[in-house]
Amino acid sequence: MANLTLVQAINLALIQEMEKDDRVLILGEDVGRNGGVFRVTEGLHQRFGDARVVDTPLAESGIIGTAIGLAMGGLRPVPEIQFEGFLGPAYDQITTHAARFRTRTRGTLTCPLTIRVPVGGGIHAPELHSDSPESIYAHTPGLKVVMPSSPYDAKGLLISAIRDPDPVIFFEPKRIYRAFREEVPEDEYTVPIGEARVVTEGEEMTMISWGASVIQCMNAIEASGRSIELVDLRTIYPLDIETIARSVRKTGRAVIVHEAPKTCGLGAEIATLIMEHCFLQLEAPVQRVTGFDTVMPYYKLELEYLPDETRIGRAIEETAAY
Repeated sequence: MANLTLVQAINLALIQEMEKDDRVLILGEDVGRNGGVFRVTEGLHQRFGDARVVDTPLAESGIIGTAIGLAMGGLRPVPEIQFEGFLGPAYDQITTHAARFRTRTRGTLTCPLTIRVPVGGGIHAPELHSDSPESIYAHTPGLKVVMPSSPYDAKGLLISAIRDPDPVIFFEPKRIYRAFREEVPEDEYTVPIGEARVVTEGEEMTMISWGASVIQCMNAIEASGRSIELVDLRTIYPLDIETIARSVRKTGRAVIVHEAPKTCGLGAEIATLIMEHCFLQLEAPVQRVTGFDTVMPYYKLELEYLPDETRIGRAIEETAAY
């Protein structure tokens, strides 16, 4: 076992998949000689060379369009978009083309690419560098959307994504890139896409989250002293409603926590699914603790925007008292 940060776990997954399969290649802005803006791809250019670790122009549409062509040609590209806010210029390529080729060609062609994207706030970045757009892409049929919250899951999910026959958006919560370490097997392994993880078991209520917010949930649960079951989605789409429903049926209460704005956030979909699957077991309304329906503020107010231990703790007490 190695004691790794999330960045190191992702880097190790890329190395092992590139060594195992010469169809895997990386492309993006500054991913090569500089090792990426967060140094996630550090050392890969020296190890695998210009042909497999490709520095591209500043053109997100071109990066993803090129990756789509490579994927359809039989390769396994892993393009990086430096920040989630820059997915916009590539949106048409992702949703109009990558997500649709399997259907468009009646299964004759697939598009096995994994789009790596740092996501979320908490690092005092400028505008367009701190958003959480996962619900937009979860709303696009043909895409799989993944967001790990731990080094162990990051490595296993990334390997699964690279091996998947269809396009996967792999969101990496940048706030926890180096926030903590975890034991990660040095050998290759996979974490299945579409399976949530029960982080802590409990009896009083269920808390559902993903990405960096899982860490805030863990802190709030510990501070509350209550028996709370924490479910980490790991995969945004396809959503593991079976694990969520099983937990809520047991506890009768649910709190959902995410960084994205509340309106049309993934929490709304999860709350609806809980109502559909667990209505007779619910003992309180489903609560959501989210970002606000505003543009992500600049760094002086950034932490006020993000769900924190205090806001989550308030939702815990209100849900328990209902």
